[in-house]
Amino acid sequence: MSQMHKSYFHRGGRVPLLGVTIPEQFAHVAQQFPACEAVVCFPQKRRLTYAGLAESIDHLARGLLGMGFGKGDRIGVWSTNNVEWLLLQMATARIGAILVNINPAYRRRELAYALQRSEVQGLFTVPAFRTSDYVAMLVELIPELKEVSGGVLKSKEFPFLRRVVLYEPAQPVETGRPHPGFGTWSEVLGAASGISSEQLDEITASLDMDDAINIEYTSGTTGFPKAVVLSHHNILNNAYFAAQAMHFSEEDRLCVPVPFYHCFGMVLANLLCLSVGACIVLPCEHFNVIAVLEAIETEKCTAIHGVPTMFIAQLEHQQFKDFDLSSLRTGIMAGAPCPPALMKLVMEEMHCSEILIGYGETEASPLTHLTSRDDSMERRIETVGKNLPHQEVKVVDIDSGQTVPLGRTGELCTRGYHVMKGYYGDPEATRKAIDANGWLHSGDLGSMDTDGYVRITGRLKEMIIRGGENIYPREIEDFIFTHPKVAEVAVFGVPHDYYGEEVMAWIKLHAGETGTEQEIRDFCKGQIAHFKIPKYIWFVEEFPMTVTGKLQKFRIREIAVKRMREKGGGKEGGIQKAQATGRLEAGGF
Repeated sequence: MSQMHKSYFHRGGRVPLLGVTIPEQFAHVAQQFPACEAVVCFPQKRRLTYAGLAESIDHLARGLLGMGFGKGDRIGVWSTNNVEWLLLQMATARIGAILVNINPAYRRRELAYALQRSEVQGLFTVPAFRTSDYVAMLVELIPELKEVSGGVLKSKEFPFLRRVVLYEPAQPVETGRPHPGFGTWSEVLGAASGISSEQLDEITASLDMDDAINIEYTSGTTGFPKAVVLSHHNILNNAYFAAQAMHFSEEDRLCVPVPFYHCFGMVLANLLCLSVGACIVLPCEHFNVIAVLEAIETEKCTAIHGVPTMFIAQLEHQQFKDFDLSSLRTGIMAGAPCPPALMKLVMEEMHCSEILIGYGETEASPLTHLTSRDDSMERRIETVGKNLPHQEVKVVDIDSGQTVPLGRTGELCTRGYHVMKGYYGDPEATRKAIDANGWLHSGDLGSMDTDGYVRITGRLKEMIIRGGENIYPREIEDFIFTHPKVAEVAVFGVPHDYYGEEVMAWIKLHAGETGTEQEIRDFCKGQIAHFKIPKYIWFVEEFPMTVTGKLQKFRIREIAVKRMREKGGGKEGGIQKAQATGRLEAGGF
């Protein structure tokens, strides 16, 4: 076998791919385990068995049909974690509608983009969460909500949007609509009376496993996030094989502190559990350390997912040792760099002896690599493991595109069932991401050994990964550039002890102007999500440039990191220090 062919690694797997749709697989599981708990939600004090969840999903699915939604329609959900989010995920799949995940941290500008980019036809949202007043933002964005009656919208700015539905997961009874243009959850459920179970089953039977079922927003090197289109086949198999790798069954209970809008929560938590009959334990709407620890102890959770910062927060909490976590066995740590020191602490102090490191990207449904409980300790903490079954992987030279010999660094590429259908409404971007031979180019740098284990060493993308959140520099740059004093701006990521990376902005002001860091932050507040607002802002006179006049962002980052380290860099020791110095071992998806 030539060296070229040795550079490919394919783990065929004895278990075949699932050749069914999401509702078909769920129906099979619900019939097998009707009395088993499917979801436990602490904030809402709700428990649903698989039989109860199936009944609730079908009721909502019939309601969606009764409201005029159907196959191929885009239905957005803009909310924190709750049972209704899960019901929407499964009910849209039941009727073939496309669920559009919208980050609850989005502000008006970002929400407008998501609605327009995906041509969303129906939006489900909670009225507010903490300081985020979703109703106020929506009314400012869509003034027709104050005027329209009957709940059917006609908006000039959002011509596809027909309905905006409010629901209040924490309230036993709906408090009514704030403006006549809003619909309510009870109205949607009430519309189910006009649709029979037989009609619903007929629609589900007409669906194909390759139908688009989900749109998620993900990283881009330029402009706003891209809308990734995923199918039943993409995400169901990805979730199922992750469950197999974790040795999951109906006896497992997964604590889910990661957000549902992210594919980590939606696919590798919700769908993973529902594909095999395990229980989803939802401790909180938004990550809360004590709520997570209480849920693990109370529900005897056998697994927990999270990004590194979540595990750090639990381990370092002053009440950590007050909780019994001995029921834990496994879980997935991913979404950001996973330092070996942290992995060891999670295995020892949290009893997660089988904790796995995952790597992937939304365009890959999202998981491409996962370690195994049977791997050596070195491979479990220093690599992202092997590719999942039925996936191919190769490493290519970043200039020539040729496959490189084993052990050499290049761009990681994957091919298989998991590769997205494309970016919604953006065929050019799709062609750049997926080549003519079907290989998805990750934009991440890594190497592969003779046994197929991959090490991730860096990124070609400019994307910043802050505590598991993917951040797109160009989007922030474009906004800051609208400030009247700003002449040039460069946004990039710098190492951070807790979040893995933080956002830094270098700003050059117009001649004669002066500005402050706080002035820039105040300009950003309320306009872009809080986690995108630069933590570090430096005012500079010039930027490093190439001889052809292109900005050298990698050089800017080098200069910034060096200067920060010279000043002390804010090292705090312990786990944070380990994270700051640890290798990059998991990409953000």
